[in-house]
Amino acid sequence: MDTGTHVVMGIALGGLATLDPAVFSSHATTTSVLIATIAGSQIPDIDTVLKLRNNAIYIRNHRGITHSIPAVILWPLVLLAVIYPFFPNANLFHLWAWTFAAVFIHVFVDIFNAYGTQALRPFSTKWVALGVINTFDPIIFGIHILGIAIWVLGANPGYTFLIMYGVIVAYYLARFRAKNRVLGEVRRVIPNATEIIIAPTMRFHQWRIAAMNKKQFFVGKAVNSQVEILDHFNRIPVPKTPVIEAAKKDKNLSAFLSFSPVYRWEVDEYIDFYEVRFIDLRYRSNGHYPFVAVVQLDCNLKPISSYTGWVFSEKKLRKKLSIIPS
Repeated sequence: MDTGTHVVMGIALGGLATLDPAVFSSHATTTSVLIATIAGSQIPDIDTVLKLRNNAIYIRNHRGITHSIPAVILWPLVLLAVIYPFFPNANLFHLWAWTFAAVFIHVFVDIFNAYGTQALRPFSTKWVALGVINTFDPIIFGIHILGIAIWVLGANPGYTFLIMYGVIVAYYLARFRAKNRVLGEVRRVIPNATEIIIAPTMRFHQWRIAAMNKKQFFVGKAVNSQVEILDHFNRIPVPKTPVIEAAKKDKNLSAFLSFSPVYRWEVDEYIDFYEVRFIDLRYRSNGHYPFVAVVQLDCNLKPISSYTGWVFSEKKLRKKLSIIPS
């Protein structure tokens, strides 16, 4: 989920914690738990700072080790070491338990996004992505804001957020049902599909679709379970040419390939350099595919420039690469 949603989730969990007698009966425990649940709802995303270095490192590592099983165990202890000295009268066990719950819920809800997490590390580096909730879901965010507002107006926070979480669980189940309806329709439209990826959008009834069979890639959308194929491309295996093999050694393309499961590729030859481009097919937007990896190599196959990430126009991509083709 996005940062804002994780913040309101932390506040809501702190309110729910007041149903715990050990929390409700102690002002120090109540205050420390609220601080800890907000912090615990944020700390797994500390790897966002990697984006300050470059996109390749960020793509390879975001929601990786910081969302792993050891991290879920470690983060609450780190927060306790920081928070507990300021609240020595707080109930240590219950403070830890609610902090652990905040960290666990952060990682758990991220699994439902299309981006996913490596939550099974160190046992598996596979990305776990159920693809039923958008990274920012306005309904989930709005329900939390409503719950917080009701709390501010004087309602019991514990029961308010208990009801709220019941509504959210029902919403998640509705999203699963909606996705399954779309999946069934995609299988009808592309009966020989070997892989289907359905990604949510911010709108409840709209989904992005990327699918493939043995010969083609298909890109489409679904609105109210009605599937429309927008693009299709011949599925051409990536050849092991000297140009492409040299490009694969670049950190940006390597990071892209470690993350993207459905893509097509292009190689362009200019007067004095080659350009290798890999295009993720999952994120079509207004006829454009914004998530790419591009590597430019000189005639000796030495890297000149490269980029991976989101770019919404060719002009901006050229600025990032700092080279204009002849």
